[in-house]
Amino acid sequence: MQTLRFTTSINCGNCVRAVTPALNELAGAGNWQVDTAVPEKVLTVQSDKLTPEQVVAAVQEEGFEITEA
Repeated sequence: MQTLRFTTSINCGNCVRAVTPALNELAGAGNWQVDTAVPEKVLTVQSDKLTPEQVVAAVQEEGFEITEA
């Protein structure tokens, strides 16, 4: 399983709820998490199939900033 890490602008519970449907569809429930307690708001995705570009596109489509860490 590959671990992808990103810095994001997902900074609160409401933001996490906003991206949940897209990330659950893309990576599967339980295969991603956002650490909103750190300044970088790190999104971690576990997957063997996804590319960083796919994750970036999904999060940007929901209106958040994201860059590969």
